[in-house]
Amino acid sequence: MAFKLEPGIVTGTALTDLYDYCQEHTCALPAVNVIGSHSANAAMAAAKEVGAPIIIQVSNGGAHFFGGKFLDKTEGAVAGAVAAAHYVRSIAEAYGVAVVLHTDHAAKKLIPWVEGMVAAGEAHFEQTGKPLYSSHMLDLSEETLEENLQISADMLARLTKIDMALEIELGVTGGEEDGVDNSDVDNAKLYTQPSEVLAAYEKLQPIGPFSVAASFGNTHGVYKPGNVQLRPDILENSQKAVVAKHGNGPHPLHFVFHGGSGSTPEEIAEAVSYGVVKMNIDTDTQWAFCKPVKTYMDDKDAYLQSQLGNPEGPDKPNKKHIDPRAWLHLGEQGMRDRLVRAFEDLGARGKFGG
Repeated sequence: MAFKLEPGIVTGTALTDLYDYCQEHTCALPAVNVIGSHSANAAMAAAKEVGAPIIIQVSNGGAHFFGGKFLDKTEGAVAGAVAAAHYVRSIAEAYGVAVVLHTDHAAKKLIPWVEGMVAAGEAHFEQTGKPLYSSHMLDLSEETLEENLQISADMLARLTKIDMALEIELGVTGGEEDGVDNSDVDNAKLYTQPSEVLAAYEKLQPIGPFSVAASFGNTHGVYKPGNVQLRPDILENSQKAVVAKHGNGPHPLHFVFHGGSGSTPEEIAEAVSYGVVKMNIDTDTQWAFCKPVKTYMDDKDAYLQSQLGNPEGPDKPNKKHIDPRAWLHLGEQGMRDRLVRAFEDLGARGKFGG
């Protein structure tokens, strides 16, 4: 039986039910980082095409860009994140899609950003009975496990009161993204231990809904095959460790696959089979947006040198070629098409009645 959600933002028990459904039907959803309305529109267009929910998320830098880099970085990141939430919330119904609205990596130094968003969410909840976002992420993988879990527990207690969930990270995702560079990190830190996942489950499960970005060698950015040794079996062993002690079925944990760009369909499928419900994809979608714009610029180069004058004559206007609407939509289409492929790689197409 297909799982149906009303168009709009997925929150509370509906979010937990959605992730449970993904596990039961061996599929996951792409989580795409957006930086403005163009990329958000592309994400929702992809969800509409495949008839499935999508996860739209903003990083700290992405939120700042969404609000405008003319703004102060600290205040702009909060304002941009709030604006992104209102934009997606208002337009998702027009696209007829369900959206999990999420924020990406927030290290300890970015906790004030998260707190600013939570405060805005609390105010929105008091006014409407709904949170602004579905969930937030804390990435405290550089801290001790004890500090990571205690700060996460305190945040989750606050989020649960407004029908939100939390994503945490255990272990480090390699590579570089949004100004955080783990390219030279100790290789051992790229592999989360099942004992750490078990500790997280025991700390957070009594408080409220959460998901775990456990590292199994995954890396931000695109990498050549063989350069990164993925070990999805870490996810399977972590699920087994929780089940052995606490029961709760084969997949008591909702896992997140960070650094999904560049992964093979086989690697993705194996991770999904172990309980991954969300796969982050950013670098691939950036290129998918950029490539058709570059092609357009190359093809129309002779028409993009001035407002007047092109191969058709010195007084011929170039307005229709320089109009951003001519080439930005090509980028949107490219990003949409790449996300459709991500849905298919994750086994999500056809699982939601679309």
